[in-house]
Amino acid sequence: MRSTPTTAQLLADLPPYIYGTTRLGDDQIPFDDRVRMAWVAMDAGIWFHTSHTYGNALEVLRTAFDQARARVPRLIVKLIADTTEELRAVIRQNCEPLGVEGVELGQLCLGGKLADDYARGGDCYQAFSHLRQEGLVRRFVLEVFPWTSDVALKALRGGYPEGMVDGVIFYLNPLQRFASNELWDLLQKRSEPVIALRTVAGGNVHRLRDVPGAAWKEYLQKRAVEVAPIFERSGLQSWTEFCMRFAHSFPQVRATVGATSRPGNFKEFLAARDNLQPLPKDIVNEIMKLHYRWSDETDIHAEPWSM
Repeated sequence: MRSTPTTAQLLADLPPYIYGTTRLGDDQIPFDDRVRMAWVAMDAGIWFHTSHTYGNALEVLRTAFDQARARVPRLIVKLIADTTEELRAVIRQNCEPLGVEGVELGQLCLGGKLADDYARGGDCYQAFSHLRQEGLVRRFVLEVFPWTSDVALKALRGGYPEGMVDGVIFYLNPLQRFASNELWDLLQKRSEPVIALRTVAGGNVHRLRDVPGAAWKEYLQKRAVEVAPIFERSGLQSWTEFCMRFAHSFPQVRATVGATSRPGNFKEFLAARDNLQPLPKDIVNEIMKLHYRWSDETDIHAEPWSM
């Protein structure tokens, strides 16, 4: 009989850094430059994270993939759906433009009926099983936001995802932790596998703090004010290294997903990947205290998609 993997075994094959393709969909950047960036990342032999919602990123990737099919990376694909029918459709919506038959890891971004079904252990798990059997998605992780943390919390407490959904994925960086305090505590207690999104929180902490408009939202600028002194006390020169080491300071974090359209920035990610010892405990603890406060003060009260 095949044994059930332990939490330590789940997602253990993920590389510590995964290339995020958000910026490949930016039509302000010449198309050929974005294709070349995709080639650079493909040459590194790492996994990609993508979505049909990222502008025309899939078109860029298809162009790169068609020129080097032997080097097509393993893919994490964001699957946004409110019903099982939508889930199946969105898988095709991503696979067909890329010329692939299935994806390695489906990132479940659930809403409406499907989220409710997930929280109560409903029929959606049978639908996930069928998708796996058909080879459309090999494995699943659940995407978590502050406004959906209760869905993950209820499902985990019920034991419903076990054997079907291998972990959770959410923004986790020095400025953001998009799991509620209650969910985060449970994930820590159970050593649930985590994939950390948005590695550098949108840019260098000093730029987010000091340059008007650099932060996507005002709350990020305010958080940068609090985190910048911690970064400075760490003695590290690279914000990218600081962020990657922060994510990997938590044993259950399997990978962090960072996006860029610049080969130079990509090289920074790779350099940081090769130096992933955890940050000093006092640095991590100081940031985590901020996370707990920010979650109570702001995150759990946020309207969906406002952060």
